[in-house]
Amino acid sequence: MKSAQVTAFATVVVSCLLLLVLPVQSAPGKLNGRVVGGEDAAKAQFPHQISLRNGGSHSCGGSILSRNYILTAAHCVTNQNANGTLIPVAAERFTIRAGSNDRFSGGVLHQVAEVIVHEEYGSHRNDVALLRLETPLILSSSIKPIDLPTADTPADVDVVISGWGRLKHQGDVPRYLQYNTLKSISLDKCDELIGWGIQSELCLLHEANNGACNGDSGGPAVYNNQVVGVAGFVWSACGTSFPDGYARVHFHNDWIRKNSDL
Repeated sequence: MKSAQVTAFATVVVSCLLLLVLPVQSAPGKLNGRVVGGEDAAKAQFPHQISLRNGGSHSCGGSILSRNYILTAAHCVTNQNANGTLIPVAAERFTIRAGSNDRFSGGVLHQVAEVIVHEEYGSHRNDVALLRLETPLILSSSIKPIDLPTADTPADVDVVISGWGRLKHQGDVPRYLQYNTLKSISLDKCDELIGWGIQSELCLLHEANNGACNGDSGGPAVYNNQVVGVAGFVWSACGTSFPDGYARVHFHNDWIRKNSDL
């Protein structure tokens, strides 16, 4: 595996960063749109999307799996102790905002009651976590669960990402939810580009000045109306032409079901 040039990118706290880990692939072309290179989402376009809030401020994204459980990234909800061991952040620190494209207002706020981190999370692998809510969500047109994948995500298909991440490397954070369309690639291609051809990872390719950025961590990648990826890292900086790394949800289906009410 190539050595990863990792840069943390949470908007608020170090514990909730969308890590940066991608090698460069030449993909010249003009942008069609911010996420980086995306555009504003329509109302209720992504009813599964939530804003994860640490101490009251947006830090990461996440996906509604049921009225009681949210899927996000492990790095969004862990810290290192003095011994270097990763430990979950206290659930009382976290709330989620659901049902709104505005990260400042609208929708509903729910307290997190429990943080469940994958037992084998580390070194950007198994970067998934579940949040159990204190009170169930009331479902509506703007608050809906998204299904887990019924099959592994193939290479060379369009995958939609969404989030409130920075609009460019070290750029502004948007008020309103953004989305963009990336392309899945094979494990061999990902290994060739960034040395990350790992079965548990989904690599999503894009042109330069597109892709995930700080604050998108934990957010969804969607294919066939199913959540197939959890935003984990970008390579060296936001908006390079290297692929972005997402935890492959299909690989983690059993763990998710075991630790939730699905």
